Amino acid sequence: MARASIGSATPISSSFYRLKKLSNSSPPLHVTFRHSNTSCATTMSDGEAPHPSLQVSGGARHKFLSAFKSLHNPYNPYPIVSGNRHIETIFAAFFRDVPDLRLRRECLRTKDDGSIALDWVSGDDRSLPPDSPLLILLPGLTGGSDDSYVRHMLLRARSRGWRVVVFNSRGCGDSPVTTPQFYSASFLGDMYEVVAHVSNRYPAANLYAVGWSLGANILVRYLGQESHSCLLSGAVSLCNPFNLVIADEDFHKGFNNVYDKALANSLRKIFTKHALLFEDMEGEFNISLAANAKTVREFDDGLTRVSFGFKSVDDYYSNSSSSDSITNVCTPLLCIQAANDPIAPARGIPRKDIEENSNCMLIVTPKGGHLGWVAGPDAPRGCPWTDPHVMDFLEYIEHDKSTSAACASNQETMNNGVTERFQHLEV
Repeated sequence: MARASIGSATPISSSFYRLKKLSNSSPPLHVTFRHSNTSCATTMSDGEAPHPSLQVSGGARHKFLSAFKSLHNPYNPYPIVSGNRHIETIFAAFFRDVPDLRLRRECLRTKDDGSIALDWVSGDDRSLPPDSPLLILLPGLTGGSDDSYVRHMLLRARSRGWRVVVFNSRGCGDSPVTTPQFYSASFLGDMYEVVAHVSNRYPAANLYAVGWSLGANILVRYLGQESHSCLLSGAVSLCNPFNLVIADEDFHKGFNNVYDKALANSLRKIFTKHALLFEDMEGEFNISLAANAKTVREFDDGLTRVSFGFKSVDDYYSNSSSSDSITNVCTPLLCIQAANDPIAPARGIPRKDIEENSNCMLIVTPKGGHLGWVAGPDAPRGCPWTDPHVMDFLEYIEHDKSTSAACASNQETMNNGVTERFQHLEV
């Protein structure tokens, strides 16, 4: 959920202004850059259990548990802000600091003449070695590289010596729309092209990805579809709706209608900006419904589900849910969810499939809202509680990959040496 999209549709009550005043008293964000091989804390020992305030499960639980430095600490939500899941969600969207970063935009033209905007950290081409681990960030619905949660993750990964690129989907983050088609939960074509593009540009680097909300749904579907052929070495899914049918049911209940209208408003703005591309669309398209959509479901009914060949919105949601992909995931995957997420309901989490997959680990926090997680040492205005844990996991996988590659290289060197000796003896 994009920060701007909520603001364009939802008035802020005086209570949130008081929260803002409270949060302004927190210390400013300081950043220390260090290389990814530098260790600043000890990880959890194999026998150390996560704190009871966290639900930690999954087939890879025992394999990856030692990667984390602080899961043994309690989850301490920030007072007042985290007292209500909606307050936390809105506070994070409006009042979380947005780190100032210089980004360099690359427009990638897709095979169907669509356009994707890739935002790289300016200067990284010169300052980072070509084999630096590369992290692809996938924001949520209508989100982009200007969103606070994206920038905090980008900053943290970059401070560890990682190369980072933000994948702004068609029309998002001021990305141009050059064909009469946006993106969707079902469409993986752009994901394939982005992964292939960055892989070709940095062939010596291991690739990783982090996705939030709808971006997480797309990422997990990609992992499942690629299965053993996946080019990513590891991935993290955050506040994933997983089951879009269940998420849609809850989206129309109570206060959730505020989020629904806000996101629909953001979708309408993107559509209106590129409306001329859709003027002559025929078939089942209902351009008027999409242009005036009051809910995400109306927008999907008028445009999205028709663009991607679905008979109905329910058909689109049921066939685009990443919950069906978990069983096929063969890449190390960390999923982090909030038990009180209003947009990604906890009852939609495919717990059984995650438990039975030896590549997956699940962490469920007691609070966090949606894209919130206002907890930890950087709360209330700093990075989400999830960010250090995401990097713990990714750096653990990268270290394992690097160690394996070094061992393989040493073995090859030894084998070559033995071969040369035998050849010398034969001569």
